[in-house]
Amino acid sequence: MSILVIGGTGFIGPRVIRRLVERGEDVVCMDVNPSAADFSGFGGDVRVVYGDVTDYEDVSRTILEAKPDRIINLAYLLGGGEDRPHFTMKLNIMGMDNCFEAARLCGVNRVVYASSIAVSGQQSHFGDQPINEDAPSYGTSQYAMHKRFNEFQAQMFIDNYGMSITGIRPANVTGPDKVRGSTDHVRCITLPASGEPVRFPQKSIKRLPIHVEDIAEAFTRVLLADSSHYPVYNSGGHPISLGDLADMVRQFLPDAQIDFDSEGGLESSGNYLVDNSRLRDEFEIEYAPFRQRVREIINAVRQESGLPPVA
Repeated sequence: MSILVIGGTGFIGPRVIRRLVERGEDVVCMDVNPSAADFSGFGGDVRVVYGDVTDYEDVSRTILEAKPDRIINLAYLLGGGEDRPHFTMKLNIMGMDNCFEAARLCGVNRVVYASSIAVSGQQSHFGDQPINEDAPSYGTSQYAMHKRFNEFQAQMFIDNYGMSITGIRPANVTGPDKVRGSTDHVRCITLPASGEPVRFPQKSIKRLPIHVEDIAEAFTRVLLADSSHYPVYNSGGHPISLGDLADMVRQFLPDAQIDFDSEGGLESSGNYLVDNSRLRDEFEIEYAPFRQRVREIINAVRQESGLPPVA
């Protein structure tokens, strides 16, 4: 089967592509930064081409040339972008719409895309209850509003054209090489791993981290399915405060210098209690223990820094 991965040289894309190749799929990767990832180890199983998702002609031409059976769109501006609303809107909204429309006109019925936990907004809207995908969306940042519209637009293509389009709402994706979007939960691990101190404003603020390898596996399984029971799925993750995460890091690195300006933060936390049973049950997803993932991140950073691994 041939699969087009749009935005495939970013943070999640290379992990998805690796999994697709391991499963015997032929992959075409389209990205505005085609040299940002190295796929030379996959031989002829991965073809990388330049393409700008905000340019409809680029998207449609790539689809016509690649003739994919399925498409996954991982091209978006992760968080931020508040200072560049026009560019961010083009990438997050027009780019996604270009993907849906070009797929429709080129006869590709199956599309998977990245939404975000940001659509839910603050946990305070839901109290102490885990929420599923049917809960109201309260996200108000530019990024959250864009993802809310992505989900709306996907449903329009499903209703009007009978397409099989599925979104996944990743939580706070983490990994040793993450540098964009929400990164406090990443820096709480990576900086101490390399022997650097780190300081955060609030100790009790909660996140919902999910390791990049786990979300890549979720995207891969959903993409390879012929269809899905629902139009969108929560990824879920491991709810944890930055203070508790710091304590976990200190279990591996007792001398880690992780400090906080205040004890508060819980009241300003984004959605961190999430029901992801739909994804787990339908696609048989089971994530690795989070503590194991923290150790893996620490050791990946220490290897890069020439430091000995932790046990």
